[in-house]
Amino acid sequence: GSGGFRKRKHDNFPHGQRREEKENVNPSSALMTSFKSFQLELDTRHDKYERLVKLSRDITIESKRTIFLLHRFTSAPNGEEILNESEVKLDAVRRKIKQVAQELIGEDMYQFHRAISPGLQEYVEAVSFQYFIKTRSLISVEEINKQLIFTAEDREETTNTTSNSNEKQPHTWSLKVTPVDYLLGVADLTGELMRLCISSVGNGDIDTPFELSQFLRQIYDGFTFIGNTGPYEVSKKLYTLKQSLAKVENACYTLKVRGSEIPKHMLADVFSTKTELIDQEEGL
Repeated sequence: GSGGFRKRKHDNFPHGQRREEKENVNPSSALMTSFKSFQLELDTRHDKYERLVKLSRDITIESKRTIFLLHRFTSAPNGEEILNESEVKLDAVRRKIKQVAQELIGEDMYQFHRAISPGLQEYVEAVSFQYFIKTRSLISVEEINKQLIFTAEDREETTNTTSNSNEKQPHTWSLKVTPVDYLLGVADLTGELMRLCISSVGNGDIDTPFELSQFLRQIYDGFTFIGNTGPYEVSKKLYTLKQSLAKVENACYTLKVRGSEIPKHMLADVFSTKTELIDQEEGL
């Protein structure tokens, strides 16, 4: 009648009859066996995804610590010690990436890409920052991937004493940084270079800001060629890149125009004040 509700089809069957149908299901049937295998596969994939998320978090933390260490390069009396210590930290990060590569053996990496992408981006930022301090140039994605080829030798365990148990079989694991992760890591690098510019001026280094300005301009020109045709994340970070470039160019302008009238130990304060004004004008 009007105002009532429609009955579902299974409501026509008594609850007792439905309970009997559930009890009559054969757990060893082909259908139930298939669903159990699907359940096991999904649980295994979910557990692997969670392990990769934890490894990516560890890679991110260690990479950030490496970046913080490298920022001491301009103020440290012996820069070689900082670079050597950063190399030790990056080796520890690569060991974590090796575990990721082992987890992805026989798997499609892109099914787990969202789990490992933040860590890979942070690693690209750290290793490119170290490479720039050493060579004043940008590391390529091919060079990064060469460092992510891992080899190990596992000894085959056998109980037979006559078998060649002392022979070692080499195993190789590799993990490739995708072009998108590389671009996003380089975009984040520009922020660290902007901080390096300000800290170098505070330490009395006048030449580094002009080198950084030219370098950042080349990176910005490369990103503008991509424009809106690339992934959404890349175009999203283009604004931050442009902001970092503007701050470095503003520092170079201040050095060129007012560098002779402002004491060197006060230049960093002038830059930080102007940086705050730029952020307020842009609504940040």
